[in-house]
Amino acid sequence: MYNLSCYNPASFTLVGIPGLEKFHIWIGILFCVIYVVAIVGNCILLYLIAVEQSLHEPMFIFLSMLASTDLILSTATVPKLLSNLWFGSQEITFSGCLTQMFFLHFSFVVDSAILLAMAFDRYVAICLPLRYSTILTPQVIVKIMVSIIVRSFSVILPDVFLLRRLPFCKTLVIPHTYCKHIGVARLSSADISINIWYGFSVPLMTVISDVILIAVSYIFILRAVFLLSSQGARQKALSTCGSHICVILMFYTPAFFSILAHRFGHSVPRNVLILFANFYVAIPPALNPVVYGVKTKQIQDKFLLFFSLRKTQ
Repeated sequence: MYNLSCYNPASFTLVGIPGLEKFHIWIGILFCVIYVVAIVGNCILLYLIAVEQSLHEPMFIFLSMLASTDLILSTATVPKLLSNLWFGSQEITFSGCLTQMFFLHFSFVVDSAILLAMAFDRYVAICLPLRYSTILTPQVIVKIMVSIIVRSFSVILPDVFLLRRLPFCKTLVIPHTYCKHIGVARLSSADISINIWYGFSVPLMTVISDVILIAVSYIFILRAVFLLSSQGARQKALSTCGSHICVILMFYTPAFFSILAHRFGHSVPRNVLILFANFYVAIPPALNPVVYGVKTKQIQDKFLLFFSLRKTQ
């Protein structure tokens, strides 16, 4: 039997990055710069896609959705991290913790699904170029975007209820800088086997399946590219995939590395794991608009035109 207060604790304590207290100010400055770059870069990207008619194509619509989700991902974690590092604000309310956890996992699953949608876009553009406009119609794009949101919401929302059913009488100290589903569940003194199994099955149903389908898409894309007779045509086809491949590597590689490090890296100091986990949620949102700005000529041209017009005004 548990006290009723155990089921609705007032707050949790986020320990931050232990062992690096004397570097907290400098670590905070670094993450603040990364966060500002993410906010400014993604907002500029969204503005350019919104105002430029030539960017109203499926690839850029998916890119705008990726930028919006990156804003959610970084805003869900970095501001609380900065208040922890700079002002020692380690307390987070129970509802605030659940909200942060939901948007963290939700945006991660949405990002993964968007990368899959972008891979499908590249597959249609390269393997079925003559049918591109008939397959990826505005109605189809809307259906894909809605399905991404519905799928992500449906698989992450149960995490909130799985945590709310648990009593937290043992400890309220979270050994991290933000709230994660399993990290919070482990604070409970009750049986969390359902949380563990659900937390294990969600990545299998979403992220792992997305990675497999992205890999299959690129197998067909590479097959179609190498069947092209012209070397110039091959380079042009592959260049359209360059920025997408970079974003895929930036998104999935640190995620899998973090999972393996937590599972097998028992000799790795905990503060290193926590620091890496924070870099993982902060850096991709900052680099994604930079990658697309550098590698996508349409965005690069509109970006330069936008700032040249601003200077002449």
